[in-house]
Amino acid sequence: MRPSLRQSFVTLEKADELATKLAPVFNTPTGLPVFGVNTVSGKVSGSNIGMLAEIASCQLEYAYLAHLTGKIEHYDRAGKIMDALGKAQIDSIGMLPTRFNLTTGQPSDESTSVGGAADSAHEYLLKYHLLTGKTDKSSLDLYMRTVNHILTNLMFISPNRELLYVTSIQGTSKFPSQTFEHLSCFLPGLLALGLHSLPESAFMTSPYSSLIKNHKLLHNYNLRDLHVWAAEGLGESCWLMYADQPTGLGPDEVYMTAMPDTRSHAKDFHHGGLWIDYLERWRKRGGRRLPPGLGEKLPIVPKDGEPVQGLKLKRDYMIRRPDYLLRPETIESMYILWKTTGNPKWRERGWKVFQAIEREAKTPSGYASLRSVEHSPAHLKDEMPSYFLAETLKYLYLLFLDKDPVRLEDWVFNTEAHPFPIFSWSSMEKLKFRIASHNDV
Repeated sequence: MRPSLRQSFVTLEKADELATKLAPVFNTPTGLPVFGVNTVSGKVSGSNIGMLAEIASCQLEYAYLAHLTGKIEHYDRAGKIMDALGKAQIDSIGMLPTRFNLTTGQPSDESTSVGGAADSAHEYLLKYHLLTGKTDKSSLDLYMRTVNHILTNLMFISPNRELLYVTSIQGTSKFPSQTFEHLSCFLPGLLALGLHSLPESAFMTSPYSSLIKNHKLLHNYNLRDLHVWAAEGLGESCWLMYADQPTGLGPDEVYMTAMPDTRSHAKDFHHGGLWIDYLERWRKRGGRRLPPGLGEKLPIVPKDGEPVQGLKLKRDYMIRRPDYLLRPETIESMYILWKTTGNPKWRERGWKVFQAIEREAKTPSGYASLRSVEHSPAHLKDEMPSYFLAETLKYLYLLFLDKDPVRLEDWVFNTEAHPFPIFSWSSMEKLKFRIASHNDV
């Protein structure tokens, strides 16, 4: 049932009121928000150092609210965030790091990640561009720069099963952590969304390629192909994290086995295993068969009494955090991969995940997180996160619908899976909000 005009007005009024109560968090020299605010007293809380996902995951909401209300203060909050990100000195890092100084708007360290503390910020770079009718050039440039840096510096491949995975690099060490997070499994879907939504011109490597580490290697490939391969390979690995477990549900974190370094005679397992290096070796040998990391792989489910070390060698990973927290990221990617490729395997795999949730997580009063995915029937926690209803079940529902009520051409999902309609700024809005100065278009 569609909401009435009065219901819509009341909801918008409340959204405007909430945004006003949250406004003190943006009272920093850069406009980057602090962690929190007491909505009664207006007193803010949090340090001067902000996590990337905290400071850069509200642009969609404020831009859309500005569009609906016509209030410049809402647009300015989104615009200042994009301005600060665009001006950040990240050439030596290659992409937006996980921590920022809210006073200077500059990185406070050089750690880079696709998972926790960073995930939704990367997501919003593309989605801000799409929400605003593909008019915001700065967000698109930053998205392509970020993703291309991830492809060449944070994506690795495992030695036995050739699992493609994305990991983090901590501080200035330059050593990959080898941790593959469930949170990172939004990335195949984001890549697929970009491939589906962006024109061919977006996949040209200039002018930002020179700012990306290992950028010269990008010129050896069609950039769109690289994005396709990364989406497919990562999606396969995220699915296997589920299919490998007795419960059929994925752990929160695994520790991946590293490949040796292809650029050295020494078996340097710390620096080795970069996907782009193995692609180069594949290309120089003629590019026959599938690129490294692609292709469907069989699950490896442990047998009774099987030693952990032997299982680790076969799977190419060990489980670090065995709990399943009803997270949506893998399902989100399956949904977007299904909608953008039409390949029924993503729908079939989503159905298997739903069956596993019903079997392992359902209780008489709701659904519960699992303490461990390694034992079935699973031991449960006394909790059901709100995002399970807002995101996980919503993406599953949409995955199984034959009709398409939320077309990707017409809607953008925010990080909590709430759909916002794509719009274009009117000439009056552009003048009022000074949009051209933010977008460089």
